[in-house]
Amino acid sequence: MKLVAVAVLAFVLAGCGGGRAHGTATLWVTRGEGATVLYTGAVPAGLTAMQALDRVQKIATRYGGRYVQSIGGVSGSLTNERDWFYFVNGVEEGVGATEVRLHPGDVEWWDYRSWAHGQMSVPVVVGAWPKPVFGNVTVTGVQPAARELGAALQANGGANRVLVTAQPVVFHGAKTGGHFTFWISARDAVRLAKNPKLARHRYEGLWNG
Repeated sequence: MKLVAVAVLAFVLAGCGGGRAHGTATLWVTRGEGATVLYTGAVPAGLTAMQALDRVQKIATRYGGRYVQSIGGVSGSLTNERDWFYFVNGVEEGVGATEVRLHPGDVEWWDYRSWAHGQMSVPVVVGAWPKPVFGNVTVTGVQPAARELGAALQANGGANRVLVTAQPVVFHGAKTGGHFTFWISARDAVRLAKNPKLARHRYEGLWNG
């Protein structure tokens, strides 16, 4: 009975003690779809996205602590149609930040932007590239650019897809079910293969450089 009690206690503590994990995640805070970077830093893995944000930023919440109203004094506004939105590894989670727990290597990104003109939901962005496709992707299209980008992504014929086109398309992605498809021009594919940071903090497209 003593062993059972100890096991139950360990289970309870694990469930309410913050979900500790080894390693760190990365947290970004930006404005204007990544145009202005307000904060970048490391946070412990195992925290929820809300706990990680609260650890390094002054925040205000609503709805019982489930919704972020302001970060660093910058508050959401119904009148101005602006709010804080977040992604983990470039993916819109679709649930509150209290429900998402960070794993080692994750990128948690909060961005303050307009949601006017149907911009409320953005399911996937390129800013945390090569997440979410690294090591689980098929790269096809214009050669040798597709081959070069595929090597950089350790492409293995996975369910996610990157389509390299001859047209000057803006680098962007879409989510269908649990999989992702990204479109990129051959020129940008070569640039991105050499320097993944060109996509950092972007919703779509690459920085010049």
